[in-house]
Amino acid sequence: MRRKSFAEMSCPIARTLDVVGEWWTLLIIRDALVGARRFDEFRQSGIADNILSARLDLLVREGILERRAYQLHPPRHEYLLTDKGYDLLPVVVSLGMWGLKWTEGPKDPPRFLHRRCDGEVTPNFLCAGCGETVQPREIRVERARWMAAPAAAPAGG
Repeated sequence: MRRKSFAEMSCPIARTLDVVGEWWTLLIIRDALVGARRFDEFRQSGIADNILSARLDLLVREGILERRAYQLHPPRHEYLLTDKGYDLLPVVVSLGMWGLKWTEGPKDPPRFLHRRCDGEVTPNFLCAGCGETVQPREIRVERARWMAAPAAAPAGG
């Protein structure tokens, strides 16, 4: 069954959901924000290969991820966040904060650190270290203990 498209709606929330509203899509973005770049790293969340391929293709088509070859024989690609992808960080942070408050489970969120000074970034994107307002691309995400680390990249890849 094909879902209804919200792409032509006047509501920006509906249009956004048309791109990132499927739950695996946001989990892929979450994983990219914490360092996943390769297919095998993204699949550690438990997503089926066919769904992962389709979602990665969507995110590349939408300009949220950039697909870049890292090996020619056999062909292998990695997926890197674009500025458009990094701009989804506040969405992911907000969903995480809501989940910490209203759902059961581990209460140790990932840490958000200012790349420039390594200060902790607050949910309103202020750096506790230097006081600056921090843009999404200036944030380094440190995994929570419950998050699986991506598989180590092969040497030279």
